[in-house]
Amino acid sequence: MTGTQRFTSQEVIAASGLEIGSVVTQDDFDKAGKRLGESGFFSNVAYSYAHTPTGTKLDLQLADADKLVPAHFENFVWFSDDELREKIREHLPLFKGDVPVGGTFCDQVSDVLQALLVQHNLAARADYMRDSKDNAGPVDAINFRASGLNLRIEEVQFLGAGSEELPALNAAAQNLVGKDYVRTEVQAYAAKNLLPIYLERGFLKAAIGDPQAKVLKDTDEDTLIQVQLPIAPGRQYKLSSFAWEGNSALKADKLQGMVHAQLGQTINAEQLRTDLDAIQKFYGTRGFMLATVKPVPEFDDAANSVAYKLEVNEGDVFHLGDLDIQGLDAKTVDRLREAWTLREADPYDATYPRRFFEQTVKLLSRDVTWTVSIHEGVNEKEKTVDVTLRYGLKPSS
Repeated sequence: MTGTQRFTSQEVIAASGLEIGSVVTQDDFDKAGKRLGESGFFSNVAYSYAHTPTGTKLDLQLADADKLVPAHFENFVWFSDDELREKIREHLPLFKGDVPVGGTFCDQVSDVLQALLVQHNLAARADYMRDSKDNAGPVDAINFRASGLNLRIEEVQFLGAGSEELPALNAAAQNLVGKDYVRTEVQAYAAKNLLPIYLERGFLKAAIGDPQAKVLKDTDEDTLIQVQLPIAPGRQYKLSSFAWEGNSALKADKLQGMVHAQLGQTINAEQLRTDLDAIQKFYGTRGFMLATVKPVPEFDDAANSVAYKLEVNEGDVFHLGDLDIQGLDAKTVDRLREAWTLREADPYDATYPRRFFEQTVKLLSRDVTWTVSIHEGVNEKEKTVDVTLRYGLKPSS
């Protein structure tokens, strides 16, 4: 066997359905090659064989598929991940935790999981979904789940959390109670709502591990779940220094004045992120539409301190391009154009369109409540911003 870097010959033979020592025909080889090819693990499968005095020698030529993605188990709460992986590998020797996006292998995994549910008298259906971080992006994972049962979160426990953070964690976790247990959804909630509790308190390397589910009780309608979240807080850091780099249009003193963090104090990473977002928006009022500020921390674990280098990329100054006002009659559009004071020669101000609407809404009919949708089209080649104002009426309640 040649070509594969992922699998041993024993794993491939087992997956092919062939058995060493058995009587075979070319039809058996064709079926084995088809089975391997349809799995999705290989981009190419070819074979040759020769008859020898000791039997038929089969030579498989394989090419590994370019991409595999992790297999995640969303809510098989009756089994540990290790138990699921072991059971799958018993039936599917090519399974090592990652699966192909195409082919039949994910269906085969789903069949194994379904049989496991039936074996344990669980009235659920095993299926899977392709997951992508970006709706239009590539598949990042395959999520297997058990459908048809109500797996309701009854309580959330934090393993390794400190007493000072526990009240805030418990309060934030209340929004999970009563929800269906789906591991990736719990992970997303933890990253968005629980991890910031540590970042606000200077635990810059804090990590929340994969949630573990424990069945508390089965009722006629629900299976009640306890979710356990392992916490690794790490060290708590104080700010030792700030250093601004790359800024020229705005002086370091001006930028520093927009940051709440104080030297020698525990660093609030969430507040710092909010401050840097505000700085980027402030650059947008000066025409720097593509300005970015990237914080680069340098940790001193011995002193429990962190020094930040703040890398500013101001980019080019943009000016006003085309102004398009929609949803109003021509006469009103003309009046609004006369009231528009931001000119093409001026650096573009990203806050101006909203202020313009608030200041000029009095020029519109006062019998209704107006809304506006603002779209800014940034033209990087021309260094202009085309503005579209779409006026509409607020629905009556």
